[in-house]
Amino acid sequence: MKLEIKHVKKAFKDKIAVNDFSMELNAGECVGLIGPNGAGKSTLIKMISDMINPDEGEVLLNGKKITQAKREIGYLPQYPNFYHWMTARETLTFMGQLSGLKIEELTKSIPVILTKVGLSDAGNSKVGTFSGGMKQRLGIAQALLHKPSLIVMDEPVSALDPIGRREVINLIRDIKLDTTIVLSTHILSDAEEICDRFIMIRNGIKIEDTTIAELFARSNKNKLSIECTAKDLKWIDVAKKLPYVKEIEVTGHRLDIEVENIQTDKNRLLENALVHEVDIVKFEIHTDTLEEIFLQLVVK
Repeated sequence: MKLEIKHVKKAFKDKIAVNDFSMELNAGECVGLIGPNGAGKSTLIKMISDMINPDEGEVLLNGKKITQAKREIGYLPQYPNFYHWMTARETLTFMGQLSGLKIEELTKSIPVILTKVGLSDAGNSKVGTFSGGMKQRLGIAQALLHKPSLIVMDEPVSALDPIGRREVINLIRDIKLDTTIVLSTHILSDAEEICDRFIMIRNGIKIEDTTIAELFARSNKNKLSIECTAKDLKWIDVAKKLPYVKEIEVTGHRLDIEVENIQTDKNRLLENALVHEVDIVKFEIHTDTLEEIFLQLVVK
């Protein structure tokens, strides 16, 4: 399986939602499209799913135009919409028939897929009684029903409460073991937990395409974090004058101190703090979080 997006562009009236966007996705990957609201993630997801056509460029799946390969795609919208009076089993039967699956095949596959998404005990319950997390899991079931080679998810957990979010995240972690996934999200902790690769979007333009390991390795600087008590914050003036200290950022009682060489300067800085009787609560090498990196790259 190979997804190729080649220089796609999409505009709505005077607003360009996606601009000259290109990427490739290979079998077995789980790729997260991350960016702030309005960055163009949902527009891109809809073009990948062939729900809207790009104004320029093309989307290919296994070398064929996406319009000719729609049966290979499973799609989960942000808000799955089902008939509340149908049961989960009836919903999947209906959706499966719309996808061209025969009733004999559905009779065998639906119990398996309900078990896979953790709804085996709710197969005969009406969808109107389902929680948000259950509806989202049913949405994943209908996306998987025709055994697609690619699953496309638009903000799969953003509308859920913490319990529902955890249920769906665990499910996505399971299905990504045998399915290729591309999902959009602005919830960075979820992206960090689920995705192997990140594509960051700002104003419809791709600004990063990297793995989390590469992102952290490139973003981390020679920084130390020191947390101290309020009375010891006066030590900042002393630390600023040290020849190996380049910059100090203060957040409450935490000092993020950039030094010239992390290996040699961490001991010198700690020794200086102890000489000045700083009451140290925490002392560690600073590692940027995905949120901090995101803010540096995307929110400008």
